[in-house]
Amino acid sequence: MARSTFASRSYSDDAVVLRTYKLGEADRIVILLTSEHGQVRAVAKGVRRTTSRFGARLEPFNVARVQLVHGRTLDIVSQAVGMRSYGERIVADYERYTAAAAMAETAEKLTADDYDTAAQHFRLLTGAFSAVARGLHPPGRILDSYLLRAVSLAGWSPSFMDCARCGAPGPHRSFSAALGGAVCPQCRPPGAAAPSPSTFVLLDGLLRGDWPVVDAADPRTARAAAGLVAAYVQWHMERTVKALALVDRGEA
Repeated sequence: MARSTFASRSYSDDAVVLRTYKLGEADRIVILLTSEHGQVRAVAKGVRRTTSRFGARLEPFNVARVQLVHGRTLDIVSQAVGMRSYGERIVADYERYTAAAAMAETAEKLTADDYDTAAQHFRLLTGAFSAVARGLHPPGRILDSYLLRAVSLAGWSPSFMDCARCGAPGPHRSFSAALGGAVCPQCRPPGAAAPSPSTFVLLDGLLRGDWPVVDAADPRTARAAAGLVAAYVQWHMERTVKALALVDRGEA
């Protein structure tokens, strides 16, 4: 009977580790974004001991196949099989680490109560971690692309060409985070930003994942776009992404 009860409470899924923190002397709470079960908070018992069989697999930014058991308040990790270990390469470089930390924090906030798009968020985040770990593009630009696509999945897709408010064909010269991106002269609110045309081109490339366009942008344009991305994301999430303040935009 006990074995049957345990089996009925057990489930497995692919998961990426968003964050961990200590619990007691040897345990750790891990916050996971899973492919099929959304965001899961679980206890990994004994992972801080040197004899732990799966402690390293449950470090931030790593992807693992996990076996979990439903608990009263927190689930319990009973097994973890490593799938993709991005964490070691990410934490070895400050720019990569801060960019990945901002992605993980954003993902945690966006998926706290969202199960419908969990699989899409999981694929987007693991793809971004992979790109950062392999150094495919500057970390800050991978971060900005991830942020725009993540908030789009959450229902706040921006417009960088046509007017976000009235739909007037663009391109336009003003930007309003509150109104959803580019705005025409008639819809432009007081205090709206006035990005350069090249900044709008880069923003659109970041949203679409057009990497030839993204990589071709100069550092000044990339920094301008990054500021608008941060403003847009945090306005619509109605939350501050604390790790964004640590991201070095010197090379953008």
